[in-house]
Amino acid sequence: MVPNFWDPKAVQDRPAGIPGKIQFLATDGYPPFVYRDAEDHLTGFNVDLARAICQELDTSCSLRIKEFSGLLPALEEGEGDAIISGLARTEDLVERLSFSDDYLKLPARFVVRAGQEKTFGADTIAGARISVEAGSRHEAFAARFWPDALLEPFETVEAARTALIDGTVDAHFGDGLPLSFWLNSTAADGCCRFAGGPWLEPGYFDEGLSIAMRKDDASTREAINYALRRLQQTGAYRELYLRYFPISFF
Repeated sequence: MVPNFWDPKAVQDRPAGIPGKIQFLATDGYPPFVYRDAEDHLTGFNVDLARAICQELDTSCSLRIKEFSGLLPALEEGEGDAIISGLARTEDLVERLSFSDDYLKLPARFVVRAGQEKTFGADTIAGARISVEAGSRHEAFAARFWPDALLEPFETVEAARTALIDGTVDAHFGDGLPLSFWLNSTAADGCCRFAGGPWLEPGYFDEGLSIAMRKDDASTREAINYALRRLQQTGAYRELYLRYFPISFF
């Protein structure tokens, strides 16, 4: 399943004031979003997404790599126009910056042992043994909404996943994105599968990845939002998603 975060019925005209160039800022070393391949070439989902945005807008594009701590100062000092590096929309940053539409949501998901994905669902959660990372939003959500489940918190995500592999628990509830890579890894060894749909409840899992810009740069924000919608409509976003996330976490 390839997610669609944009209203398919929405009609938006191409903005009149598209910038002639967009200088993106990012931090590398974060696969699959921004990292260097075996030949030391910069690659990743965010890299290709930035390139696709500029191609859709028919504008020139560049990407400057900075330390994460230097991204915000670089943007505010005019070294770049947009941060595409998973900058969280904290209350403070919302006051200082503007953000694009989300280009990727980060849902919570259940995983169960292979063969049980079709029988595990909302009506079987009560009484099920579910592993979660202790102190996580997944534990908080499960404790609030599934009081009849038998929650088993573990100090680490790895321990919570191992409990599923060895049968200590019936299911694990966690972050869908890293789980998609774990399911495809040698550590999982084909043990498990996603079960049920994605959880995107407000206040827990609704905040996604977006692109940050200076507050007064409305033209760049409008252009990027337009391009993101167009990439979804043309199928370009689908191609990028399947390239970097072969096991969909939706």
